[in-house]
Order: sequence, then C-alpha cells, then structure tokens
Amino acid sequence: MHTGAAQTARFTWLFSIPVDCADGREAAVQYAAYRSPLGDMTLQSDGKSLTGLWFDGQKYAPSLPPCAEKPADLPVFAQTARWLDQYFSGEMPRFLPALAPRGTPFRRLVWALLLQIPPGSVTTYAKLAAQAAKNMGRARMSAQAVGGAVGHNPMSILIPCHRVLGSDGSLTGYAGGLERKAALLRLEQAMRS
Repeated sequence: MHTGAAQTARFTWLFSIPVDCADGREAAVQYAAYRSPLGDMTLQSDGKSLTGLWFDGQKYAPSLPPCAEKPADLPVFAQTARWLDQYFSGEMPRFLPALAPRGTPFRRLVWALLLQIPPGSVTTYAKLAAQAAKNMGRARMSAQAVGGAVGHNPMSILIPCHRVLGSDGSLTGYAGGLERKAALLRLEQAMRS
C-alpha cells in the first residue's frame, strides 16, 4: 500500500498533484489508496468526480510521483470507498460515485456499454462490438477495437470490464490480471445466489 496520510479501515488519502489545464488554469489531480481483498488500488479524482480506479501495478495504470501534498477530504473518494466496501463484502451497491472517465468518444461509448452489463452476467467482445457498431450506425465493428477500449478502461470494477469474455467463454484480457477477473466474477455470482 502507498505510504501517506492516516488510514481509515482500508482507505488512505494520498496526495494532490497540480496540473496545467488547457485554458491556462492550474487544477489538481487528487489520489487516494484503497486496500481491497484482491490487492491495493489507487483512486484518482479531478476534485469532483472519480477519474480513475486501478489495481496497483495493473497494465495501463498511471505512474504516480513519489510525493505530493495531502489533499482535502473528497466526498467522491469516501463514496468510492463505501461502494468498494459494500461490493467486496458481497453486497452489490445500489449507487455509483460520480464518474468522469477520460478517453476518446469511442472508448467512452464502449465504457458506457460496459455499465449496462448486469452484475453476475457476462458478455463477449464480439457481442460488445456488435452493440458498439449499432450505436454508431455501422454495419460491423472489430472486436479487437472494442477489446482495446475495454483494456484501457480507467475504472476497474466500477466500469465492469471484468464481465467481458472471449467468444469461446474464456477469461481473456483483463488489465488487472486474470486471477482478479475470475475472483470478481465469482464474487458477483455469489451475490446473485
């Protein structure tokens, strides 16, 4: 787990990093850590919404600087920690914290489709590609293109990319690791029972 500020249960406030905005303003990207049963996670916020949630060390997770100043408590971090606490205790939360994933319009479309997959259910990259094509008014869409968008999902678990399988039903392509993907699917199956 990251070092930093005081910890409450499995949740720790980390730090704030000033960033230059396109319009010349300076804003802060805020970070916090969460200790999940499947490994430590890093939360990222723009100060209002959650902009990222990754398992530490997962593919495509941002590199964090060694130090920065401690931010003010953010409601979105507390809401995300509450959501994760409920989820990992075997209860499907009935709310989502404010999400603001950053990505291309195509990636955001695919991430919106992921949010429509019910807990305990799965789909395939091919079915997701067909739905994306339909939403874009196209005859077809490459499952590989959809897989790339799924793989770059900046919100592990909350935007449920773990619910997407290969066409043959196999566990494939989870940036957080296939062992975690299998564990998340088992947890959600147990929630449905």
